[in-house]
Amino acid sequence: MSETSVKKAIGGAFVVQQTTPDQIFIPEDFTEEQKMIGSTCEDFLEKEIFPRLDEIDSQKDPELMPSLMDKAGELGLLGTSVPDVYGGFGMDFNTSMLVAEVIGAGHSFAVALSAHTGIGTLPIAYYGNDEQKAKYLPKLATGEWKASYCLTEPDSGSDANSGKTKAVLSADGKQYLITGQKMWITNGGFADIFIVFAKIEQDKNLTAFIIEKSFGGITMNEEEHKMGIKGSSTRQIFFNDCPVPAENMLSARENGFKIAVNILNIGRIKLAAAAIGASKRVAATSRQYASERKQFGVAIGTFGAIQFKMAEQYVKVYASESATYRAGQDIENKQHELMSAGMDEVQAKLKGVENYAIECAILKVHASETLDYVTDEGVQIYGGMGYSADAPMERAYRDSRINRIFEGTNEINRLLAVGTLLKKAMKGEIDLIGPAMKVQQEIMSIPDFGAAQEEGFLAAEVKKLAQLKKAFLMVSGAAVQKLMMRIEEEQEIMMFLADILIEIYVAESTLLRTMKLASQKGESAVNLEKNATILYLHLATEKIAFSARQALQSFATGDELKIMMMGLKRFTKQEPVNVTQLRREIVKALYV
Repeated sequence: MSETSVKKAIGGAFVVQQTTPDQIFIPEDFTEEQKMIGSTCEDFLEKEIFPRLDEIDSQKDPELMPSLMDKAGELGLLGTSVPDVYGGFGMDFNTSMLVAEVIGAGHSFAVALSAHTGIGTLPIAYYGNDEQKAKYLPKLATGEWKASYCLTEPDSGSDANSGKTKAVLSADGKQYLITGQKMWITNGGFADIFIVFAKIEQDKNLTAFIIEKSFGGITMNEEEHKMGIKGSSTRQIFFNDCPVPAENMLSARENGFKIAVNILNIGRIKLAAAAIGASKRVAATSRQYASERKQFGVAIGTFGAIQFKMAEQYVKVYASESATYRAGQDIENKQHELMSAGMDEVQAKLKGVENYAIECAILKVHASETLDYVTDEGVQIYGGMGYSADAPMERAYRDSRINRIFEGTNEINRLLAVGTLLKKAMKGEIDLIGPAMKVQQEIMSIPDFGAAQEEGFLAAEVKKLAQLKKAFLMVSGAAVQKLMMRIEEEQEIMMFLADILIEIYVAESTLLRTMKLASQKGESAVNLEKNATILYLHLATEKIAFSARQALQSFATGDELKIMMMGLKRFTKQEPVNVTQLRREIVKALYV
């Protein structure tokens, strides 16, 4: 991995900090060894998964998915995040992200693998004691045992801590009897290990347990019939006085909710990586079809309407990818920073991810919505064949939709991103008040219409990004000042603020990636990326202007509203851009 200039990192602080290109990781920084790992994943999909997609989706052979997981285990793909002392590879965070990205193109298999390696294995890896790790992790790393995660219940989805599953300690104190119902359990049909969340007595918070299928007292419904990811085993699972040894409590009593939250943070950014992998495959397939399909005697890829779609696909994926790997490396840097300060390795890994919970939520939203866009346009590029189950887009379209619900709905993640940022500001971890007050003073001053034109590579975009951050500070600062503690109850306003925050982070990441590439390769070698960056910044500015207007009009009135609307116009002002020409140049470069 190439060297990056590391600074003391605080998740969410990007909105008030200036980051330089040398301080971020970009996908082009992956080493040859890491690229070989990615190639291994690609070869596995080409050989074992893509030829069997119909067979996997039919679920006629209940042993097929477990057997494919076994083959993945033989290649080490199930032990990416398991320490080598327990038979895994102990990969660094961004390498495990790369595996998640490539495998993400694998439809239902990707869901099974990510559930096993992520929410199924990581609770033990991060929260298990030495005995639990030694007993379970080696078998999970090889695939000898398959894992699932049992949190959701019929009456507790987003409000996970309201679950009704109970754990009752036996009179002799040697075991707990678990009783309750869990639903939407991925890998439920073939799992050997269940991470189960339950409440003991009248506890306020959940407690987590490691349950083996062999313990007994476990029954389940038939496979769920779903819109997509049909090959993924999804069951309702019933625990009926399931006896669990007391030593199988995972971490401390009532620590289950914290486990769930922290593991979901990891799941969110890993889902973003997987969605990028799926998006890349759909976009590449769309371009290939557009170059081969002829109408009116020419390939449809030569038509402007189709080029628009292909350019947008590329730009959105490039942007989402830029932000995802930037955050992945920031998480790893934070983990190393904490370990260097003396923190235990496992605790440092958890705290590192927790520190970037805002970015994890942002990326989950952006990457899943990018995949939905890319896939929807993929269907459209295919036309009638896009609707046919004999062509690849039909499955891609159905399978993409779940990602906006997985790992917390996108609505929940939008609220989480802004809510967490505001909480960090209230705790003094991030100074939003000072910068927001400066912006308030600025909008009351006379703008400098005679400012000199910026010079240098993407200099106008750098200035534009700084202005967009001011727009967020102005709107969020005014909203907090007006609504105070009630702001989290105003979910529509929170959602608009989240959309601004998301676009700022992704736009900045895109800009920094392209600037770093230019410093490595030379400006003339990154015309494709430069055009994609200019286009993304332009569209992000328009989206931010819209969301900011909607937010302001939801709480401000009179002169206050007029002043802030003028300030918003100043902060989102941009020079005209020939977006049609940009898109045409992007598509032309993709076909070279």
